[in-house]
Amino acid sequence: MRFIRSSIALLALATTVATAAESCKAVSPPYTIALIELYTSQGCSSCPPADEWLSRLQPLEAPLHAVPLALHVGYWDYIGWKDPFARKEFNERQRRLADHNGSSSVYTPEVFVGGSELADWGHRDQFTAALHSVNARPAHANIDLQAHWITAPAGQHDQRLAVQVSWSADASARNPQLLLAVKRSGYLTDVRAGENSGSRLRNDHVVRVWDGPFSTQRQPLTTELSVPADTGDATLVAIAQDASSGAVLQVLELALGSCETPSGAGHPANTQASSR
Repeated sequence: MRFIRSSIALLALATTVATAAESCKAVSPPYTIALIELYTSQGCSSCPPADEWLSRLQPLEAPLHAVPLALHVGYWDYIGWKDPFARKEFNERQRRLADHNGSSSVYTPEVFVGGSELADWGHRDQFTAALHSVNARPAHANIDLQAHWITAPAGQHDQRLAVQVSWSADASARNPQLLLAVKRSGYLTDVRAGENSGSRLRNDHVVRVWDGPFSTQRQPLTTELSVPADTGDATLVAIAQDASSGAVLQVLELALGSCETPSGAGHPANTQASSR
């Protein structure tokens, strides 16, 4: 009887591990998923309504398929509030996208869908039409994404995420590249200076990790990402793009909450951003 019980327990454990491993995979569909990029800043007084708009996007109404990202820029930090989520890579990416769209300037809030600027993103019909247009296109890249947490060295605050990506772009892409990001939601920040002084801001879909571009399509691409330990609802995002045109060929996300976690690693659901 004890042997039977042990066998059942081992079988249950094996099934649980297999299920967890299976849930930490994602494969892109034959249609194109729309990448929504909001360029925003906590130092910009006109950004909070756009941040709230982005927070309401998911779940999107079927049959729309999109991945929203909030990329915080730092060029408004001089006003008096330093955005804790800003990265120079996002400043640079926004400028490149603006160049591809024939613009010599950038601003916040600014929205791109599939690499194309959408000035009237606040109008529901226009926004929905933009998503439909992207979703209707056959995918010009395929992405197979896998990830699992690995134990970080003692004393290291960040967690380590092992990522494996198999991807390919079709011949229409002149300069195919792959980008990796990790985003999370639920940040609350008490802003103490600048244009939003005195406000408590909520930020969702905030990009906390950005890696790439990877130009090679060597199979598979394996890498490790250092992820802030406050990523309770972290999501891994893979973006295939044509660097020559700025077009997003395909995007795929993988929720990391069900992935195997290092023993003893905590995942708080919400974390208040540090005030600076």
